[in-house]
Amino acid sequence: MKLQKISLASLAYYWSKADTLAFYVDAMNWPVDIIYLGEVVCSRRHLLKFDDWFALAKELRDAGKSVVISSQTLIDNEPDRRAMHRLIERAAVEGLLVEANDFSAVRVLHQLKQNFVAGPHLNVYHADTLAWLAGLGASRFLPPLEMPGVDLAAIQQDRPAGVETEVQVWGRMALAFSARCFTARHHRLRKDCCEFRCDAHPDGLPLATRDGKTFLNLNGIQTQSASCMDLSEQLPELRRMGVEILRLQPQSQHMAEVVAAFDTARTAQTIVKVPDDALPAAAERSNGYWFGAPGMQWQAA
Repeated sequence: MKLQKISLASLAYYWSKADTLAFYVDAMNWPVDIIYLGEVVCSRRHLLKFDDWFALAKELRDAGKSVVISSQTLIDNEPDRRAMHRLIERAAVEGLLVEANDFSAVRVLHQLKQNFVAGPHLNVYHADTLAWLAGLGASRFLPPLEMPGVDLAAIQQDRPAGVETEVQVWGRMALAFSARCFTARHHRLRKDCCEFRCDAHPDGLPLATRDGKTFLNLNGIQTQSASCMDLSEQLPELRRMGVEILRLQPQSQHMAEVVAAFDTARTAQTIVKVPDDALPAAAERSNGYWFGAPGMQWQAA
């Protein structure tokens, strides 16, 4: 098998334009192969305009990176639908692959006869669904975050020819999306008058239980795990399964260290632990879903 590729998922948080651009300038020099761009969480986040994302895509491609444009995950109104159409049409003109995070995006991509990445929220739980999506143009897919390793192995056995598999191996997990904005609610604000409070939480807003245990992480309309998924110990198994791409979720601090650890692991084909101080703020490691256990649990290999 060829050397596995490393990808950076689309930025889930709402950073300033300067911080976002600085992050991707740094990423140009990291040993990552694929970079996903675009707003996947909330259409109200618009410090980077439509043209800014495509200008950034050009710079990253010029730097030798493969770039994928990500569509919004929850499309619940007409402006969102029109923006999704515009995004896909522009990506087609620019020759950029699109990550479809909603089936309305799959429909448009199929109509335009464009190949696409089937994002993790399309819920591909078995090989028949993957074969159907491949027939619509999927050339890569991400299994749902809660899929156990044994189920992924079964899909890999019957995976259609020409379809790559990409698995998230690091970062907080996106568990759910809602029409309600939980960050705005936390600040006693309405969603449509949120004052863009997400910008005060560069890695999300921790949510604790009544006994003080961190349980979830709020990120606007997105609910994330409080823990950080870490499948570094499962990299040899992923390689044996034929998984081609390892996905890392961006975080505001220590991202270069995370990338370096996974780059060393894939190159040396060994297990390399990401340093504890590189974990997102207040996060613990987890890999429970891989073993068919609660996702917040950690099981050492």
